[in-house]
Amino acid sequence: MIAADLAPLAVVLPFLGAAVTFILIRHARAQRAVSITTLSVTLLIEVGMLLAAPGAGTHAVTLGGWQPPFGIVLVVDQFSALMLVVSSAVSLAVLIYAAGQGMTDGDEEGPVSIFHPTYLILVAGVSNAFLTGDLFNLYVGFEILLTSSYVLMTLGGTAPRIRAGVTYVVVSVVSSMLFLIAIAMIYGATGTITMADLAVRLEDVDPATQMVLHLMLLVAFGIKAAVFPLSFWLPDSYPTAPAPVTAVFAGLLTKVGVYAMVRVETLLFPGDRINSLLMVVALLTMVVGILGALAQSDIKRLLSFTLVSHIGYMVFGLAISTRLGLGAAVYYVAHHITVQTSLFLVTGLIERRGGTANVDRLGGLAKLSPLLGVLFFLPAMNLAGIPPFSGFLGKLGLIQAGIELGTPLAYVLVAGGVVTSLLTLLVMARVWNRAFWRSPADAEDPDPILLASTADGSGVGTSHHVTGEDTGRFAGKDPVTLLPGTMTGPTIGLVALGLALTLLAGPLFTLSDDAASEMLDRTPYIEAVLGEGADR
Repeated sequence: MIAADLAPLAVVLPFLGAAVTFILIRHARAQRAVSITTLSVTLLIEVGMLLAAPGAGTHAVTLGGWQPPFGIVLVVDQFSALMLVVSSAVSLAVLIYAAGQGMTDGDEEGPVSIFHPTYLILVAGVSNAFLTGDLFNLYVGFEILLTSSYVLMTLGGTAPRIRAGVTYVVVSVVSSMLFLIAIAMIYGATGTITMADLAVRLEDVDPATQMVLHLMLLVAFGIKAAVFPLSFWLPDSYPTAPAPVTAVFAGLLTKVGVYAMVRVETLLFPGDRINSLLMVVALLTMVVGILGALAQSDIKRLLSFTLVSHIGYMVFGLAISTRLGLGAAVYYVAHHITVQTSLFLVTGLIERRGGTANVDRLGGLAKLSPLLGVLFFLPAMNLAGIPPFSGFLGKLGLIQAGIELGTPLAYVLVAGGVVTSLLTLLVMARVWNRAFWRSPADAEDPDPILLASTADGSGVGTSHHVTGEDTGRFAGKDPVTLLPGTMTGPTIGLVALGLALTLLAGPLFTLSDDAASEMLDRTPYIEAVLGEGADR
């Protein structure tokens, strides 16, 4: 599988791009060119791996001449290839959006000049986590992406971002320490940390010890994935970051935790020993998350709670642990990365166009900017699971899997999933009605920008309509300046990608089902790493 042999480039190229952009830190235009080119080439390589994956099976690439279980191994299968493609496509769109925002605001030479190298390092860490075949390298991938995220979250150095960053750092360090302790205990019990080797050796470990190791890994990954009750940190951390940073965090970082949970459950600890616990966690994550969203007036905080809620759907499929359930979860992960990221990018445009992201101060956006209305409406309905969007198809697959399992707890989980979907629709409809449909004058605390836009009929606040800080930010700017093509373009692209997941649902579901079958079998993964006959 020649395409899979290029897997190391998915990690190496972003690192090299980060080094070059750091050297070019005083040359914003060159930085943009290098970072966008780097991610574009990386995405093309990963698309090649994804297209080759269905017919080639699982493929392992060893690094440094050291054969597993002693050396570092990268493993490409259909699940990891799909995650690489979706994550890189989303990362590229957000990067173009961020570059456009920097050009429009004229702040390319400020602190944001470190954005490009840090962002590329984040992408490298995410790719490393999706490809790695051993636990310690997975830990390294997490630390790379988390260290980068610390920097990105606190860009600008404002007090709210610093406070949120401190919480984020503390929680991330705790989860990383738990993961590192679990790795040490696993090595002490088995003498290896290569996941394929562990899949064989853990069978000989005492069941009680297995359960301790299993739960420690799940707690560490559950914090990173933001499952209930380990999700308390996310709604206070993500909304304070700049719009593109929040978007990529929401789309990717929690999904790396979900990916790690899937690998642990299917490869290292197969079976249904804790499936009931996972079902309860999935149900509480869905319901508590969406109830939190109902109480929010800030769109970014609202979307952060829906992010937590919909992580529950992914754990739902993992807890069912059948081919149908796991395949639907794989499809839903790809859907959610795309749709959630696009909604956060749209929220950044709402904030620019309306002066705020608080629905209590918004109104009339559908009239002032019909394009913005369409860009919000499509992914919002997709997230809510309205037919025929990909959100509906993914949830339908999960519901079918739950009904097929047929246990009382599975039926409760199915009911919880339906209720959560309806409440998500209610949340999205509330934002639409308040921010887009009603008149700005009907808002509880209307923003001066919108009132000025309504007054002069141009959709623009001018200096005689607004005062103070609003004048400095928006005076004399027209809609093209407020919503530049370099920001709306990538947002349109991501919304279109979400629609493409619907149009290509047939082949994508086939790929997801095949990926689930591979993971549940385990043999292809183990033999790809250790050689034929390694699976006892």
